[in-house]
Amino acid sequence: MPTIVVHVMPKPEILDPQGKAVGAALPRLGFHGFASVRQGKRFELAVDGDVTEELLAQARDAASTMLSNPVIEDVVAVEVVD
Repeated sequence: MPTIVVHVMPKPEILDPQGKAVGAALPRLGFHGFASVRQGKRFELAVDGDVTEELLAQARDAASTMLSNPVIEDVVAVEVVD
């Protein structure tokens, strides 16, 4: 069954307290070399049948209008995975 995956991230100018908390915890847990962390969202939309251009367009529309808040977030990817 194919899946459409949507990745949403906070806009660069928006503060990301969850990302900052994870970034601060990494070195304390022994993970070094990371300059910063931004936390986003991933949505997986399972598809019955084939992914058509029309269905992919609907997923892009849903991503920009419902799955993300366009004031503070960017949809960075809409992709099909098997």
